[in-house]
Amino acid sequence: MTASAAPHKLIKSATGDWEVVIGMEIHAQVTSNAKLFSGASTAFGGEPNSHVSLVDAAMPGMLPVINEECVRQAVRTGLGLNAKINLRSVFDRKNYFYPDSPQGYQISQYKSPIVGEGEVSLELDGGRSVTIGIERLHLEQDAGKLLHDQSPTMSYVDLNRCGVALMEIVSKPDIRDAEQAKAYVTKLRSILRYLGTCDGDMEKGNLRADVNVSVRRYGETAFGTRCEIKNMNSVNFIGQAIEYEARRQIEIIEDGGSIDQETRLFDPNKGETRSMRSKEEAHDYRYFPDPDLLPLEFSQAFVDDLKAQLPELPDEKKSRFITGFGLSPYDASVLVAERESAEFYETVLSGLADKARDGKLAANWVINELFGRLNKEGVEIAASPVSAEQLAAIVDLIGEGTISGKIAKDLFEIVWQEGGDPRALVEARGMKQVTDLGAIEKVVDDIIAANPDKVEQAKAKPQLVGWFVGQVMKSSGGKANPQAVNDLLKSKLGIWTTGQ
Repeated sequence: MTASAAPHKLIKSATGDWEVVIGMEIHAQVTSNAKLFSGASTAFGGEPNSHVSLVDAAMPGMLPVINEECVRQAVRTGLGLNAKINLRSVFDRKNYFYPDSPQGYQISQYKSPIVGEGEVSLELDGGRSVTIGIERLHLEQDAGKLLHDQSPTMSYVDLNRCGVALMEIVSKPDIRDAEQAKAYVTKLRSILRYLGTCDGDMEKGNLRADVNVSVRRYGETAFGTRCEIKNMNSVNFIGQAIEYEARRQIEIIEDGGSIDQETRLFDPNKGETRSMRSKEEAHDYRYFPDPDLLPLEFSQAFVDDLKAQLPELPDEKKSRFITGFGLSPYDASVLVAERESAEFYETVLSGLADKARDGKLAANWVINELFGRLNKEGVEIAASPVSAEQLAAIVDLIGEGTISGKIAKDLFEIVWQEGGDPRALVEARGMKQVTDLGAIEKVVDDIIAANPDKVEQAKAKPQLVGWFVGQVMKSSGGKANPQAVNDLLKSKLGIWTTGQ
């Protein structure tokens, strides 16, 4: 599986156009109550070394036992990535010393991972799309955390994270610019959150990326020497790091130098990468099957059962929103980007009297009015002062003609500030739309009489009737039914548009 053809951003320099080649290794912390090989808690924020079992601390004679829920979560993730599930996989020891890993090795998977090839489809600006291949997904244990700022003479170690299950999701080198890389991480994070297999919290380090970057002249097929940018936990920083690293490599090559394969870190304050260490190869880790763990084997029935229980994923949900409610691809994308947003919209839909009639209107209100206000106020959707049920009631009132769009905005503001049942508020505050033509006819007559010049213009150019509609709406405090006003004005002015 390789990236589908889609225009991508080239880097222009003095000697011509250059192409960036990017592959990513996403480390996603598995959502589970216990660690990969022990019963210790995975809860975040405990006192240092309070979630550590004898297995995590590598005490002599302690043997790892696989956590079945972590296996289930890895398989669910593989299914969500349209990937091959391997019914037999092997855990290996990856040997390297680091002070926050008491065993002196990491239990990981090398030649026989639990999940094989898959893919992630991305939608980019301008309606472009690209498919990024997944090379593999394997399970491994996380390391602990070193603390260097607690003492002037010593470093402290917190092993709470040690042994927590990680899914390492390795992409193929299919990503071709920073925009695609950011879209890939965002989409993958969204899929994991829909599946419930990782919470995607990058600030806590629960989702982090190692980004492999190389460059080549446009049109070349061979890959250049890559550098790995380690432990990225921000989508924006990933984009900045790729842009900087690509230009750094191009400048070196154009000056006659060569790229050293190495691991680098990104400094967000300076906006640049810096060398960390020379890059290790697989043979440096001396992989061999872990003698304390049997090969991991499960049946196709186990996989089929998990597949049958998968939730609706973003792409499927987007397609249903477009075909079922006439949403634009853009609006549907906004709604499905985060699971909470999609769930909110679905709850609004469930509260509508006529989903087919008002589904698109509901989407407009969720995206423009609600999301716009939440962003402005810096409020998360879970803490929205206007509930999905209240918003559904407002949309219902518009759809059935009880209130106009202008009145609805006033009603939304009241509900946001004070709460309450929208229908009851409309009754109590006399906010109903006036549909009785007799009640608004005098207003129409007065405006026509006061603007003879506009009347002549409208007769010559029928679309100018909109000016009259605006004046009537203003005079009626937004309570007049716009369609009724429109029809009445056309009748009075003797204007009939094509088709009437």
